[in-house]
Amino acid sequence: MNTPQSGGAPTPAPDSPFAAGLYIVATPIGNLGDLSPRAAAILGGAAVIAAEDTRVTAKLLHHIGARVPMLAYHDHNDDMLRPALIARALREAVALVSDAGTPLISDPGYKLVRDARAAGVNIVTIPGPCAAIAGLTLSGLPTDRFLFAGFLPAKAGARATAIAELAGIRATLVLYESGPRLAASLAALATGLGDRAAAVAREISKRFEEAVTGTLSELAARYAEAPPRGEIVIIIAPPGAAPAADAATLDTALATALAATSLKSAVAEVAATLNLPRATVYARALALKAGDAPA
Repeated sequence: MNTPQSGGAPTPAPDSPFAAGLYIVATPIGNLGDLSPRAAAILGGAAVIAAEDTRVTAKLLHHIGARVPMLAYHDHNDDMLRPALIARALREAVALVSDAGTPLISDPGYKLVRDARAAGVNIVTIPGPCAAIAGLTLSGLPTDRFLFAGFLPAKAGARATAIAELAGIRATLVLYESGPRLAASLAALATGLGDRAAAVAREISKRFEEAVTGTLSELAARYAEAPPRGEIVIIIAPPGAAPAADAATLDTALATALAATSLKSAVAEVAATLNLPRATVYARALALKAGDAPA
């Protein structure tokens, strides 16, 4: 937590239980049950909420039974409103939210944090849901090193240039995309990166949450005729990584390895050979040893 440059602990505004400052509040990306008690308390007790879309945030406030003044703060008015928000954060609690997930991820909020810090504002983060991280955990692709690249450009030429810049990065890539653009982006990624293993995660935390895996070209073909709704997370394996092995391949490899060596050694060998997360291989190995052998 940052302390004001003027010295001394900030005090709560008369009408707020929280100290003056800027509170970066992560909100649910689908399931309202994911709003943390701390986030709910901050939103309900702030003097004002800077929201990407006040209509969306109003629904969240209704869910928690709170009525708090809001200001629309987005990439079309951030330069104009930023000084006033910083001035308010020096004397009262200002909460910053995006429509869903963690603020500052693919939105202009970082400029507010940067300038608020320079002005001596107390800055507090209230962590919580983030679609990029949630999608990565659903993908089954390597998580030890990854790069979040936001949205690809809409125009084909700029998109191809952006993809070319990503091609040599030896890390799992995480991108956001919309439903109507999904198939075209997947096809462009297959052309620019090679036909890597990938996953498309959507409806994260909702009833019909899914993570569809395959190569980039397979996924492009799948969504070409039936583009999904909503925002989507694309996760792409690092360069040189083999396409993800299917369940039958994994079971066969494990059965062979387990017959020749210890559980620990078999898991390490198969995970390295098939380029799969060790935790995934270990869980399947335990199932096989318990009697769930391949047919």
